[in-house]
Amino acid sequence: MAEPAVPARGLDSLGFIDREGSHARVPHVFRPVVAAARDRLLTAFGAHLHSAYLYGSVPRGTARVGRSDLDLVAVLHAEPTDADRDAARALGEALDEDFPEIDGVGTLLFSRARVLSELERYDIGWFVACQCTPLLGEDLAEFLPRYRPDSLLARETNGDLARFLPRWREWIAAADGTEQALRPLVRSMSRHLVRTGFTLVMPRWNGWTSDLREMAEAFAGYYPDRAEQLRRAARSGYEPVGDPAVLRSYVDDLGPWLADEYARVHGVKTPRPPGWD
Repeated sequence: MAEPAVPARGLDSLGFIDREGSHARVPHVFRPVVAAARDRLLTAFGAHLHSAYLYGSVPRGTARVGRSDLDLVAVLHAEPTDADRDAARALGEALDEDFPEIDGVGTLLFSRARVLSELERYDIGWFVACQCTPLLGEDLAEFLPRYRPDSLLARETNGDLARFLPRWREWIAAADGTEQALRPLVRSMSRHLVRTGFTLVMPRWNGWTSDLREMAEAFAGYYPDRAEQLRRAARSGYEPVGDPAVLRSYVDDLGPWLADEYARVHGVKTPRPPGWD
């Protein structure tokens, strides 16, 4: 099969991945939410907070009122504790309750040392440098390299799908089977699979995008036999329906195939120490 046309989407003039998002792109309706998040992060973590970031649809300017969540990263001076995780959950619940413009809040917690570690340079480091918009404190992108859409980046960002599949099966088995319980699982697993499918082909496609539908189309150019599965997953990533059949197809068919193909093409992600999940 002939190689699809090679775009340069999401790259700068030197072929490095551009940083996504900016405060200028935050839609006006979400700016009070972002301002409140900034203030509450300072209150929640105080002197423990090194820096904070936005990521996702809000700083990209594609968020939908009442449908999109607010995605935050808090980088702490030390490794996060259970108390820090409790504080992050409480912060998210309060923001979600106070601002109907958003549909949920997710806050990732990392230590400064982990973000800048050699082991995480092509995973969390890349994520902070290329996917996150600075909100508070020192921007750690200044201490990280520029990144190309190559096989190393693919392996270290998404080369661990096989490790997630048993966990997903446990989550599905533990869910009560209602729409309310299954819908978040469909959303998160759909997004994970689409991003994994995209990074599988990313070095050949030679570009970057965070749009799930564009990711699925990039994948389709190289794996037409699996294209419709990833297109459906992209739709479910944006408009999930709590269907147990969708989840079973992920853990019984698409997920195992994608994990095997990923390992064949890019190898397996470098193992992390216990507790770094």
